[in-house]
Amino acid sequence: MQEPQAPTPYALKDTFGPLGNFLLTAARLMAVVGGLIFVGLVLMSIVSIVGRKTVGFVVPGDVEVLQMLAACAAASFFPYCHLLHGDVKVDFFTHNLSQRTLWFMDAIGSLLVGSFGALIAWRSWAGAMTVKDAGETSMILAWPVWIPQALMVPGFLLLAVAGLYMFLHQLRMAMKGQP
Repeated sequence: MQEPQAPTPYALKDTFGPLGNFLLTAARLMAVVGGLIFVGLVLMSIVSIVGRKTVGFVVPGDVEVLQMLAACAAASFFPYCHLLHGDVKVDFFTHNLSQRTLWFMDAIGSLLVGSFGALIAWRSWAGAMTVKDAGETSMILAWPVWIPQALMVPGFLLLAVAGLYMFLHQLRMAMKGQP
């Protein structure tokens, strides 16, 4: 007798169509750029901290740069994470449900993620334009604050598109009953 296979409660990336593969590539590229930004921030922080402790040199505005760019970099990881099912899921109550039901529930979750991404992109852009109109700048470097805030928008927009794509993809899987 053959042992039953554990259900796969998510859409596998190898079942993506051309649009899904394009989204995955774009999300991967955005995540790599975000990772490079974080590496640059770490190097800048090391130079600033070691310089401060050894020779009295400090990178001017290091905390400002860290705060502004870390938010942009963090937003760039969300689409890739969602497409690869890296979202936090608690399946304590759902682990015994049928495959189709799990795909349907994941589809609803992806719709919510996509809606959240669209909402945050919209409000981030609106906030950035409000700050731009006010002419707000950072304290030490006098950099316009709206620019890094606006740089978060592409990550959230791609999250919205990825969420919508995954909603349709997982809904199709739930309707067909197979990947």
